[in-house]
Formats: sequence, structure tokens, C-alpha cells
Amino acid sequence: MSATSEVRPVVLITGAAGGVGSALVARFLAGGWLVFATDANASGLDDLAQRHAVAGSLPADIRTAAACNAVVSAAVRTCSRLDAVINAAGVWREGPVEDLSEEDFDLVLDVNLKASFFICAAAIPHLRETHGAIVNISSDAGRQGNPNAAAYCASKGGLTLFTKALALDLAPYGVRCNAVSPGDIETPMLKFQAERYGNGDPAAYYRELLEKYPQGEQARFIQPEEVAELAFFLCQPGARSITGADMAIDQGVSAGH
Repeated sequence: MSATSEVRPVVLITGAAGGVGSALVARFLAGGWLVFATDANASGLDDLAQRHAVAGSLPADIRTAAACNAVVSAAVRTCSRLDAVINAAGVWREGPVEDLSEEDFDLVLDVNLKASFFICAAAIPHLRETHGAIVNISSDAGRQGNPNAAAYCASKGGLTLFTKALALDLAPYGVRCNAVSPGDIETPMLKFQAERYGNGDPAAYYRELLEKYPQGEQARFIQPEEVAELAFFLCQPGARSITGADMAIDQGVSAGH
């Protein structure tokens, strides 16, 4: 649906208080959409709502199907319709498989994969009515193995393939489903990674990440706005032939894999 039509389209964004999430909120609002935002970070969500004129918001830990159902119900109740869902909630844990705790494994899989699955499940009946779109924010780690990131790779690899399967299921109903797979994005989550796993030297951690990109000394971290722009495009009428795609935005790091 065009944002210039009489009825403004509605997007539900998870992880909305994060770096990518807040960029998504800003982009969809700039495009004339109504935005319903959710995040487990209640204070961050309040701050987001103060900075942006969202139509509604709901703090929620979406690691259960019941919570996902509640979020989608609140979005539809507030905005009366649903035209797109962007699953941007995500967490990072790293380390050797033998050292990763069950708690951290469950956290990564629940937030990165399970939550997206059940947000989609709850949203599908409403998206069928609007011939809407789903965009799942995956990762280059869903396309290739990354060292010390087995749980994260499992979650994002699962998300990417889930996206493709769901696209086939929903195509007869005019609902599109695509994945956006960024490389390292300059966000608070990347800062968390560097501070927690950088052995006391975040700058060295950043340098090691950038070394994998083919740009060499010109390599840089991806900006949240770049991811938001691609996700926004995938929800537009001009992208109506794109479904089941996994679109890299990773400066070519996955091109050779």
C-alpha cells in the first residue's frame, strides 16, 4: 500500500528501541506510515516514543507465543490494521560451543528466531487482509559460519530459511516475506559485543571485525539507516515482485561464500 493513499499503512517493529529498530521507526514515519513499536527495554521504548510520533507502543519480552500474540493484538487494536511487520529484535552471545551456557543459548534462539516466528504467526491473518509484507532482519551470520558465534549463526540461519519457507506459504495470499542480512552494524549491540568480548580492548575487537571486509582500509561499519532504507523499500509497491529473498547488506563480505 502506498503511504500517499487515504488510509495510512501500519507497520509493527520489534526491537524498536535498538539501533536498527529506532532507524526503522524514523524511516517508516518519514515515509508516512503509522508505527507501532515494541521492545523489551521499557525505558528505551519510552525514550523512543518521546523522540518519535509513534502511533502506539508496548514494552514486551517477546520470547513466548503469548507475548507475541499480545503485541500483535495491541498493534491492530491501536491502529485498526496491519500492513507490515519488521522483526528487528536481536541479541548477541559468543564463545566456544563447549563454554556457552544453556541460558545464553536459549536467549539467542528465543529472541532471534522464536520471537520472529510467533510474531509472524500472530500477524499473518491481518497481513492476508492487507496483502502486506514481512521483513526479518537476519545477518551475514545466517549465510556463513562465523567463528565463536555458533548459537548466533544457528539463530540467524534458522531465521533466513524460515523466511524463505514462509514466503512460499504466504505467496498465494499476496503476502511477501523477505530477509535483510547485514554485516556488522554500528549500534549499541556492536558496542556491547566489543566491551564484553574484546578482552579489555574494544578497539582491537573492532579492527578484527573490519579486517574481514573486502574494502581493506576503506572498510567501515554499516549504518542502521542503510538497513532501514532497504527494509522500507521491501514494503513498498515497487518491491511487489520480491519475496523469499535474502538480501545482503554487508559490503560484500558474504559474496565469496
